[in-house]
Amino acid sequence: MLMSFIGIKKSEVVCSNVKVYIPGNQYFIDRDEIDNILGLKSNELIGRKMETINIHELESRLKANPFIEFAKVYADMDGIINVEVSQRQPVLRIMNQFDKDFYVDQHGLKIPLSANFTARVLVANGFIDEPFNGEVDTLRNPVALAVFKTAGYIRKDSLWQAQIAQIYVNKDHEIELVPRVGNNRILLGDADSLDSKFHNLLVFYKKALPRVGWDAYKIINVKYANQVIGVRNENIKKDSLKARLAAADSTKLVKDTSLIKK
Repeated sequence: MLMSFIGIKKSEVVCSNVKVYIPGNQYFIDRDEIDNILGLKSNELIGRKMETINIHELESRLKANPFIEFAKVYADMDGIINVEVSQRQPVLRIMNQFDKDFYVDQHGLKIPLSANFTARVLVANGFIDEPFNGEVDTLRNPVALAVFKTAGYIRKDSLWQAQIAQIYVNKDHEIELVPRVGNNRILLGDADSLDSKFHNLLVFYKKALPRVGWDAYKIINVKYANQVIGVRNENIKKDSLKARLAAADSTKLVKDTSLIKK
């Protein structure tokens, strides 16, 4: 009898409201987008009997959106449909060598760019062979996986997150880092032994660069174990030579003008 009563009551319940919960900061998906997916703006739900609403279909619609990581839809006996949505969190943007741009989320899944929001994340470009067809998919190319691993390491360290502006993959498929401070490239090589490589780079930053200047080297090579190799910037040498010659000419000019009688 109780189940019959509940069944009768449920058949009479009408959807009176839809409550949407989007925890955390809203990036790619906002309430308007959720309303569009669920058909709220076209009054597809509110006013309908609950027994005619397919909750599982609503969940499937939400999960089909590439920016939604998790979706849960459930209803209560008061005619309220509750919607919980969590978004994918981009941690890297890749521009591959085929002129395709896409984000990579914290789980290593490729997701498309958004017309509504641009994520402030590390950018990687260059000779990256990872393809993208516009759908959510896993990273497969070894170079792209190495770039993702490197980006994750940088993201977890506040110092390197502030210092590294870009990741570049050169024609030899080696990883280079572009710093914010200093006119040079950091040759990382592969994504192995990242703790050791970044430790050596930090020591080089603290002990070597303050003596010679941040622009003294065009390449800082940390890809080999237990050593850092600096490739000198030839432009610095030429500029230094020009400065010395200019200083000599200036001294000569001063000497010459001292012979002028007033």
